Amino acid sequence: MKVILSRKGFDSEYGGYPSPILPDGRMISLPIPLPDDYICYSEVFLNQTKTYFDLMMELKPKIRYKNIGSKKSVWHLLEKSTKCHLDPDIYPDAIHREEGWRPLFGQDEKAQKHLDKQRVAKEDVFLFFGWFRRTKWLNGKLHFDRTDKGKHIIFGYFQIGDILPVNGTSAKWMSYHPHIVQPRKNINNTIYMAKEFLSWDSGLPGAGTFLFNDSLVLTKPGYSRSKWQLPEYFKDVAISYHDQNSWKDGYFQSSPIGQEFVINDNWQVEEWAKQLVRINMKR
Repeated sequence: MKVILSRKGFDSEYGGYPSPILPDGRMISLPIPLPDDYICYSEVFLNQTKTYFDLMMELKPKIRYKNIGSKKSVWHLLEKSTKCHLDPDIYPDAIHREEGWRPLFGQDEKAQKHLDKQRVAKEDVFLFFGWFRRTKWLNGKLHFDRTDKGKHIIFGYFQIGDILPVNGTSAKWMSYHPHIVQPRKNINNTIYMAKEFLSWDSGLPGAGTFLFNDSLVLTKPGYSRSKWQLPEYFKDVAISYHDQNSWKDGYFQSSPIGQEFVINDNWQVEEWAKQLVRINMKR
């Protein structure tokens, strides 16, 4: 079983600020803004009464993204019509679900070619990570905690149940997904569907999100977010987009290039990933 560390959610170019860790420990990975996509932030739900748009307006009423056809990312005022790329889609209550829904993840272009080259297959596990920062209540409103500079944190998992090329024949319940509703022209446009239940624990769903725990933090304490603290045995395995020069004096320098870092089969890394899910799965 391969483990893939997959970078997702807001960054300095798409979104412009960290995704929030809510005071109750929930980590809400904010999907990146894409003006030509289908779903609006105001249509994605945090709970029964509050949308992602409402949450983002509290935290920062501006959002950073590229205009269609532009190469430069700029700040825009957040509007109810601002659209997002809901992918990976692993929060069960984020939008209305058709019968038969399973968590989905889409990939294409260079990133999908990389996954193909690394022979990512059924049963392999994505661990999704992103840039997160704590929040707290102040005068009845949610604010980012100024004492938290932000870190790379693992927020969810996804064991692959099936890998489907997008060819216009996808199941009806998948039709909302951005890689299907506006299919890419690339021949490698691909949908990953999660297993219904984990292969190593039939009592847990094949994909889900985590409540914050220190065990999920990749960033080494006191360092910038791209400098990670990984278990010692990671030095003995190949990690795509990295080599032995990535290991520095006291930390692992994660690459700014690439969305998916594929780790070669290794029983210790596999057990590490399984343990993270066991301990941190939001139930």
